Amino acid sequence: MRFDETYSGNVFIKSHPNYEESKAVLYGMPMDWTVSYRPGSRFGPARIREVSIGLEEYSPYLDRELDDVKFFDAGDIPLPFGNAQKSLDEIEKFVKRLLADGKIPVGMGGEHLVSWPVMKAVYEKYNDLAIIHFDAHTDLRTEYEGEPLSHSTPIRKIAEHIGPNNVYSFGIRSGMKEEFDWARENGMHISKFEVLEPLKEVLPTLAGRNVYVTIDIDVLDPAHAPGTGTVDCGGITSKELLASIHAIAGSDVNVVGFDLVEVAPIYDPSEMTANTASKLLREMILGWVK
Repeated sequence: MRFDETYSGNVFIKSHPNYEESKAVLYGMPMDWTVSYRPGSRFGPARIREVSIGLEEYSPYLDRELDDVKFFDAGDIPLPFGNAQKSLDEIEKFVKRLLADGKIPVGMGGEHLVSWPVMKAVYEKYNDLAIIHFDAHTDLRTEYEGEPLSHSTPIRKIAEHIGPNNVYSFGIRSGMKEEFDWARENGMHISKFEVLEPLKEVLPTLAGRNVYVTIDIDVLDPAHAPGTGTVDCGGITSKELLASIHAIAGSDVNVVGFDLVEVAPIYDPSEMTANTASKLLREMILGWVK
């Protein structure tokens, strides 16, 4: 993929036209080859870009506007349909190039498995990395129906790669008993059901650390985000998630990459989910790209 000119398709509102001058790079990972319930998240990145045109450029939460941050929209990574391993390899190669150029990777999924090669690449550059993970699901399985490449496995993969004590999950309300047992026995932090208050307790302990943040849109209650592959009742509100994003922005952690995944527009004709995702990304970019 060329980075010497603006992506020719729809771009996220106010993305910068020049890759070299940009601090962060937004990109899509349109893959949903391993989902266990409803496919469709491969269409998430494109629709998030399209609805972003309805966003105001200014954040009243952060008193910043998108002109204050130079971020480049590189478009979607071309991924081979149905080939999970090759798709993950392509994502990792792409992100390594961004990191080599000193950029902050800002990903849009796609299913949650796409976060695994990104986190792995970021850890290769920042070996003190901590992961902050917002999700309805633990994602700590080693396989699903015998398949180790599954959207139910990325957090287990990164936890085993960087050490479970460096992974902090919030909003979790679904998973196998064995997953919760594994997390507890191996020193991984899991906050069940809640996000904001336990996050505020954890952030001071991560002061000065390099952090990667991954958000699965299904951490939100289906009333706030019905357009996702595996809906799960009992989630948090969009207001709580925004407050959590702002809590990270106001902390002393150093966000070196982040993503928002599992938006499946086809299941939400109201487009509430895509519009929410678009606003969340605006706040993440304005709050975390210093």
